[in-house]
Amino acid sequence: MRRRELITHLGGAATVWPLVAFAQSAVPIIGFVSSRSAADSTALVAAFRKGIGEAGYVEGQNIAVEYR
Repeated sequence: MRRRELITHLGGAATVWPLVAFAQSAVPIIGFVSSRSAADSTALVAAFRKGIGEAGYVEGQNIAVEYR
């Protein structure tokens, strides 16, 4: 009976381990939403990028930004 329990626990740990490793490598995502056109938003986007840069974030390296 103990052998079956051990095999069950090892199988469960093997299926959970890749999920835990994946979750730790996730990059935070920030959403930038504006009702203005892309041409009208260039100054806002530049200021936004400057602000996240001053906070120590680099877009594409340690943070992702979704523009809508």
